[in-house]
Amino acid sequence: MKRYNLDGTYFYCPVDLTLSVVGGRWKGLVFWNLRDGAKRYGELKKILVGINDKMLSQVLKELEKNGVVVRKEYNVIPLKVEYSLTKEGKKLLPVMQLMSNWGEKFEV
Repeated sequence: MKRYNLDGTYFYCPVDLTLSVVGGRWKGLVFWNLRDGAKRYGELKKILVGINDKMLSQVLKELEKNGVVVRKEYNVIPLKVEYSLTKEGKKLLPVMQLMSNWGEKFEV
């Protein structure tokens, strides 16, 4: 049986591994909202109605840890930080686009 390793966690199904990266209430939404380019923390907070600061910080850290989001700090005062998709993260965009297309069928 094949095994897949992501940051010390082993998976026996590549779909399970992928869902662990972008699945859940907020990860997919944060990921999807970075598809058009870098965004600052405050921009993401405004877009993601209902997310609190702790959860947004946690999700961004997890996405960064999994290698799909990169955090870039600018050496200015006040500190400027932007989040964007990595090369590896951009490879997931077609999958997310298919999910978006499927979900749009249920528009009311």
